[in-house]
Amino acid sequence: MSDTAGMFEDEAAQGARVAPDPVVRRRRALAGARRTLVDRPRNLRQSLAALADGAEGAYDLDELPDRYGNGVVAALEDRVAELLGMPAAAFFPTGTMAQQVALRCWAGRTGIATVALHPLAHPEMYERDALSALSGLRGVHPTRERRLPTAAEVADLDEPIGTLMLELPLREAGFVLPSWQELTAVVAAGRERDAVVHFDGARLWECGPHFGRSLPELAELADSVYVSFYKSLGGMSGAALAGPADFVAEAKAWRHRYGGQLFEQWPAALSALAGLRTELPRLATYVAHAKTVAAALTEALAPLPWSRVHPAVPHTHQFQVWLPFAASELGEAVLAQAEEDGVMLFSWWSEPGPPGLSMTEVTVASDALEWTARDVREAVEGLLRRLV
Repeated sequence: MSDTAGMFEDEAAQGARVAPDPVVRRRRALAGARRTLVDRPRNLRQSLAALADGAEGAYDLDELPDRYGNGVVAALEDRVAELLGMPAAAFFPTGTMAQQVALRCWAGRTGIATVALHPLAHPEMYERDALSALSGLRGVHPTRERRLPTAAEVADLDEPIGTLMLELPLREAGFVLPSWQELTAVVAAGRERDAVVHFDGARLWECGPHFGRSLPELAELADSVYVSFYKSLGGMSGAALAGPADFVAEAKAWRHRYGGQLFEQWPAALSALAGLRTELPRLATYVAHAKTVAAALTEALAPLPWSRVHPAVPHTHQFQVWLPFAASELGEAVLAQAEEDGVMLFSWWSEPGPPGLSMTEVTVASDALEWTARDVREAVEGLLRRLV
């Protein structure tokens, strides 16, 4: 080894001792903050305690663990079908698997391998081309606007489609939803083309307040619905696919083929049942408070050029905040504020748009309920002092 290489290694080691790992630093800052808009992470001991506590009352803990999907897993499937007003539901270890299976099953039934979906939808953004690689399916895009497609855009597609997939809400566009009239119209447009309708409802649980409709009324519009257990309900992992009984039976066969027939899944199933019992009833409160938080952020950021809260009035309990700084600057300022003032306002930042313009996602959940509009404004002021 050369002397120069050794010198660089020594400097790197010294730097590592001085500057903690960014992930470790963030966790410490979040754990030590006296007030945080971001829900605090749990360590393994806390997670085990929360699972045990939440499972009491959610399921009979004197029952045996599940085996290949019976017991507590079957009970969870029945509960989801009941909540959505659907004939049946199947538990999946991941939402990606559930959605791939759903679209594959519908393609087999319609005989058409073309799926109409948004280019920002989860299968297009985060599933490594699994639609085509695993099932030979192909996506077409009714629109590239940062919103759900309209009925006219679906009607104007110039080729047959077997399935119309709608992500509710469309996360990458800002957790946005159409109006009830727009949603029913686009569903009708899909049916006019003899397409089945599938909802990517990973976050469907919190969509009811925006539409002024119940979960069964929402699910009734679709032929099948996928829901997640960890995105809004605080579950460990897992998802469910709901629809007609024969469709769900076929989906379970494909679940086995895809490697999703796990020996025991009781921790994930128990945490999902606990989330349905405790978090689901609170989501409407989160959605309402998100409007208060978003309005306070908009007011506090108004003097800052290029800042934006999107949507200005959130459609769910999640929304985007855009600020005219590099992601690295914002990340450092957020951590410094948490370490020095004990206040953590935002989480991670990225730069998905023009250079120098960064975005973060805000989720208003249990910890955020403690924040008043004044708290939000004061926290923004403290953050901007570190940036401007």
